[in-house]
Amino acid sequence: MKSTHKLRSYAMGMLLLFMTAAMAKQAAGNTTQSLNKEASYALIKRVLPKFHDRFLVEPLAQQDDKDVFELESKGEKIILRGNHGISVASALNYYLKNYAHCDISWNGNNLNLLKELPAVPAKVRKVTPYQYRHYFNYCTFSYTAAWWDWERWQQEIDFMALNGINMPLAMTGQNALWYRVYKSMGFTDKDMDAFFSGPAYFMWFWAGNLDGWGGPLPQSWMKSHEELQKKILARERELGMTPVLPAFTGHVPPAFKDRFPEAKLQKTNWEGRFADTYILDPKDPMFQVIGRKFIEEQTRTFGTDHLYGADTFNEMYPPSSDPAYLAESSNAVYQSMAAADPQAVWVMQGWTFWDKRDFWKPEQLKAYLNAVPTDKLIVLDLWSEVQPIWDKTEAYYGKQWIWCMLHNFGGKINMFGHMDKVSIEPAATLHNPKAGNMIGIGVVPEGIEQNPAIYALMLDNVWRDKVIDADDWVKDYVHRRYGQKNADVEKAWNILHYTVYNADGGHESIVTGRPTFKKSTDWTDTELPYQLIDLVPAWDHMIKASENFKNVDGFQYDLVDLSRQIMADYASLLQQDMALAYKNKNLKSFQLSSGKFITLIKDMDKLLATRKDFLLGKWLNDAKRWGTNDAEKGLYEKNARNLITLWGDKDASLHEYANKHWSGLLNGFYLPRWQQFFKAVTTAMNSKQQFNQEDFDGEIKTWEWNWVNGKELYTEKPQGDPVIISKIMHQKYAEAVRTAFKKHK
Repeated sequence: MKSTHKLRSYAMGMLLLFMTAAMAKQAAGNTTQSLNKEASYALIKRVLPKFHDRFLVEPLAQQDDKDVFELESKGEKIILRGNHGISVASALNYYLKNYAHCDISWNGNNLNLLKELPAVPAKVRKVTPYQYRHYFNYCTFSYTAAWWDWERWQQEIDFMALNGINMPLAMTGQNALWYRVYKSMGFTDKDMDAFFSGPAYFMWFWAGNLDGWGGPLPQSWMKSHEELQKKILARERELGMTPVLPAFTGHVPPAFKDRFPEAKLQKTNWEGRFADTYILDPKDPMFQVIGRKFIEEQTRTFGTDHLYGADTFNEMYPPSSDPAYLAESSNAVYQSMAAADPQAVWVMQGWTFWDKRDFWKPEQLKAYLNAVPTDKLIVLDLWSEVQPIWDKTEAYYGKQWIWCMLHNFGGKINMFGHMDKVSIEPAATLHNPKAGNMIGIGVVPEGIEQNPAIYALMLDNVWRDKVIDADDWVKDYVHRRYGQKNADVEKAWNILHYTVYNADGGHESIVTGRPTFKKSTDWTDTELPYQLIDLVPAWDHMIKASENFKNVDGFQYDLVDLSRQIMADYASLLQQDMALAYKNKNLKSFQLSSGKFITLIKDMDKLLATRKDFLLGKWLNDAKRWGTNDAEKGLYEKNARNLITLWGDKDASLHEYANKHWSGLLNGFYLPRWQQFFKAVTTAMNSKQQFNQEDFDGEIKTWEWNWVNGKELYTEKPQGDPVIISKIMHQKYAEAVRTAFKKHK
């Protein structure tokens, strides 16, 4: 009888396990890597509506478990073969770039020159050496994608597929899940209002850095973005992507201490920037309960592809350096995933291992990583192109890891990047015997929609296992971006390659810094990684070529962006002239320099108004469009204004961290700020008194906070011809920059 009972129990257990797995697979939708032809044809039609019927899509088997595509011509048709939609889309993109000389980017497409489809002379076959091609930083969902609607998401998913991305981070819509989980545990709407941040601050809420800031979060947002996430995931999965969904890290509502007074909680603080938040101790039994509840709710709602993102201690020190505690912590996070999904794989950002490198010594890091099974953990080496951690940790002590390009901080738009490193290091690391279990590459910027060349170069590594010759690549890139070869644009981009695109870190313009005589401030580092005088000839060449490319979208963007960069750098020279005039008590010279500075800001605003890429009104209006009433529109607008200026409250330490050179923001925020500074300095100089920077900062903080809470309107429609106005700015400033540089040399 006992034996029979055991067999029955075993059989029932196996049946239950089988049913659970089947339900999870069904909930996930199309998570297999087979080709969905309908999805591929739909993508082709979105990208090339006039030529979609010239392409045929055919299935292709994987090669050694790696994604593969083929491309060839048959008669008047172009054949795109792949093992899933990503491979087919990559074949399409390869064709467009290499045969039709076209380019698709965030900042200007070159598809309008496509008059007829050229043939492919010989069959092309490409196999990616990387199992995973990761995309997105948690910050991207705040600094860039906070207000995206489904139309914008469709464009980005197509962009991902065209560039071979198969592992996108998928964070949209999770607040609705947490709301249901905590409501089921007895928490109230008031508890949730104190917990959920506003939409612009979700990244730091997810990371446990802050609670409630920018809220309360309306129910309408949670409902609309739950539905948006379903669309996002369905599209990503039908193309063959495996999205990374969130998991529980221990961050709980402030009311948790009252609801569960016996629970073991730890206070944490994000470097003094916001109030304390609460982390549930990994050894507390409630940790597993909540973690499992969340994964189960998420799987019911969104399905699963068994990849989960969770980052504990983001930019915060763990409460203990005891290796045993750290092991328990990471194991608890993993077990809370595995309890609900036995196939769970933890995708962990390695940022904290660099940010708090004084804490994460080998003993601590080994304990933290080794508490999770090797095949159940993937570490993103987040800043590989500048500050790699893999080469300091024996390739994460044997764990699976991904080489990532971080590049951007705060969604700033200054021109920078390191082309040579990005062209060499992914493939070189792949073949490095010390690289251990490197299984992929990733693009993880804090903000996108800027510096398209750097991202195009990085993503060209996806289907290669050899280093890229950056000089040759730049020539090919300019050809496809502008549609034809031209000596002047090649010369211009050769200069860009070895100036702005030969730097590990970006810099800011003093225009966006809180007004001061200092050359740099906390988040406004004006130190150039190149000589400004070396950049001006690139401007000359682009202006010279402008008549040939004046109607090319990508060229317009690049010309405006380069004009903006040189003018923004020039501002720092003018500011130092003002500082010297003040030091020498020369009021006439101060007024002359400050007058030039004011004119420069106005001219930058006029220049940037010509392109949709540089409009404050677009950012603000996209935010307001999510509101279902005036209160919600006001909340979202304040979120949008705050993030790109003060970041936090009136006394925020992160002010200017996410600065932007945008039309509307220049004339509406930065210009009035500087005008008040000049007025205060002039008053002090006239009265023979010392200018009091501290008093000015106190007063300007109030003005800044009023702007954050303001409602004035800014246009989202471009105004003026980008090429004509760029020519005007070149005529006005090119020689002035040369003269100023010689003076300051």
